[in-house]
Amino acid sequence: MADYPIISDVSAYIIKTLREKMCPEPIPSPNNIEISSPLSQDVDYIVGLYLYDIREDVEVTTPRYVQRGQAQLSRPPRPYALYYMVFINGSGQMGLKDPDIQKIIGRIAQIVNDNSSVRPNELQNWLDTQEPPIVLSQAKISLEEKVRVWQAISKPYQISLFYRAAPVYLSSGEIIETPLVTDASFGLDITGEERR
Repeated sequence: MADYPIISDVSAYIIKTLREKMCPEPIPSPNNIEISSPLSQDVDYIVGLYLYDIREDVEVTTPRYVQRGQAQLSRPPRPYALYYMVFINGSGQMGLKDPDIQKIIGRIAQIVNDNSSVRPNELQNWLDTQEPPIVLSQAKISLEEKVRVWQAISKPYQISLFYRAAPVYLSSGEIIETPLVTDASFGLDITGEERR
């Protein structure tokens, strides 16, 4: 199962995909697309990716324990859902007009729709288990909830896209050593008589 960097690996995958598909049109440079909070001041980028919430995905069931080798077990991985906001940087719009912003937002939506899933072993190539793909879908939240996300960071609402990435399985770092069988005894009772 994926190790703890998986959360930042998902963010890096989204940024890498946006940089590959959006440059040089409508964004001039890959450096104009960053993982950032809308609170960051004096930064020169156009598109920001902000991880604003992480929740345990209770709808997904997991096994009780996971076998690791012949004598080790680990606690089951926990499935999480990551919630992202993709926004246009208000402090560094570089003279963008509303039609430009709408084109950028439209292109982001198109790219995410076309690249909406990734397998964990593509993010962590050392993984030897087949895990379900991490799916990026539009977060099912209302306009009021979107406004609340902006209010939580003391910024006025602006047009932005909200996505959910799930399931993101996070493995346990705790290994349980199971006792090895060192002694076993077997008995066999062969008699020619019937027991009554």
